[in-house]
Amino acid sequence: MAVNSPPTYGGRIAPSPTGLLHLGHARTFWIAAERCRRAGGVLTLRNDDLDRDRCRPEFVAAFQRDLGWLGITWAGPMITQSERLPRYRAALRRLHAANLIYPCDRSRREVAAAASAPHEGEAADDEPIFPRKWRPAAGTTLPPLSGDDVALATNWRFRVPDGETVTFDDGLAGRQSAVAGRDFGDFLVWRKDDVPSYQLACAVDDGEGRITEVVRGADLIRSTFRQLLLLRALGYPQPHYVHCPLMRDEQGRRLAKRYDALSVAALRDCGKTAAELVAGFRDAKGLGL
Repeated sequence: MAVNSPPTYGGRIAPSPTGLLHLGHARTFWIAAERCRRAGGVLTLRNDDLDRDRCRPEFVAAFQRDLGWLGITWAGPMITQSERLPRYRAALRRLHAANLIYPCDRSRREVAAAASAPHEGEAADDEPIFPRKWRPAAGTTLPPLSGDDVALATNWRFRVPDGETVTFDDGLAGRQSAVAGRDFGDFLVWRKDDVPSYQLACAVDDGEGRITEVVRGADLIRSTFRQLLLLRALGYPQPHYVHCPLMRDEQGRRLAKRYDALSVAALRDCGKTAAELVAGFRDAKGLGL
């Protein structure tokens, strides 16, 4: 009898070209690459460029240059999300056919104003909890989706299973759990500017890319609960997750792309070597390496 071999380790790094790569992102990407190397796996580079207002081609070239300088290599051509819109639209159709989504004309400002105070540990830029009173009744007939050649001009939200506890074991942060409908609500899967949400695009890419482990920042833990529901709804396996602690500056602020002095490019220009930066990554505590 044939014995099924375990799946090949599939890792990915997914920079967003909205600014120069900063030290915190570089450390997370290096950890992802190192874990993949040690597992003898395949690392994919994904360009998360769905933010039409902020993404720039020069930042795509910059993060590829910075990653290469740090010794981070990947297999195959880079995947670009803006070139995969038909795949996300196909996933949206599957969710629509399963009656798991509904159209929504509420703005983010309206939702934020109606939502309660942020939960403990919730990121300031996390999607606010959508009030249940605005959700259509279960069984409501959905309007049809337009054809793929017609832009969608309405927000679509995923209906979360109220009261279900969603859990996963994180490689660094330990056991994580959240209650759907309480800790996070119905969330966007498609925006009225005809672009998939981060949650949907990420779930589809990880599922179709056969990613077995996702390494990213701890600020995305709450997103993981949403993506797990989407992965299940779309029939994809659940990857393992490793959420790395965020790097902070001397004032305790989370590193962000607006702090250009801590970009990889600026540090390189100041005479820092890749070996010095990588040595600092290796010496950091609590990174599981």
